[in-house]
Amino acid sequence: MHTHEPDENPNVDASLGYEGTDVKVTGIVVFLTSLGVFVVVTALLCVVIGKGINYFLAKQDGPTTKWNHPVDVKTLGNLASNPEMQRQFAQLAGRFPSPRLQTDDGYDEVYVMHEKEDLLLENYSWADDRHVAVRIPIERAMELIAQRGLPVAPGAAEAKPLARAELPVVKAPLTDGFARTGYEQDMAAKEAGFKERGKE
Repeated sequence: MHTHEPDENPNVDASLGYEGTDVKVTGIVVFLTSLGVFVVVTALLCVVIGKGINYFLAKQDGPTTKWNHPVDVKTLGNLASNPEMQRQFAQLAGRFPSPRLQTDDGYDEVYVMHEKEDLLLENYSWADDRHVAVRIPIERAMELIAQRGLPVAPGAAEAKPLARAELPVVKAPLTDGFARTGYEQDMAAKEAGFKERGKE
């Protein structure tokens, strides 16, 4: 029976209890030094490229005017909780040429648009500058249509209906065709609450 005897190396110091010649510290130091130099060189290269790009863009933009003057947005701080910063932002946005981005997510703009529509739909007003055509409230217009019916074109009155076809009769409008957004409903509820508190 043959048994394998481990080779004994006279150069190995068995008193350490572990292999002491596997890891070389010089290799690790060289790798870390090379990595640090690579990171520094890459960072400097990025800074140089960025400054070069900014220089060419500024040269392409031409001289500074009121439309392309640089603004440091970092000085604006937290816009959500600072009214003064919001005012400064509004001033900056006012100087920017249109078309501009919406700064209020469109909720206020939609609310104002529907308020204008309400003025036109719920009141009498002139439809033109010559005071020839008049707008009437939409509720009154629907009542008149329900009473008198829609106007019929001359050619359509002569056409015969199909067999077993019934002509449509408008008895009453089912809806005014207008639905408010949740934001507008909340605003209307707040305004109603303010009016009730004012009466008290």
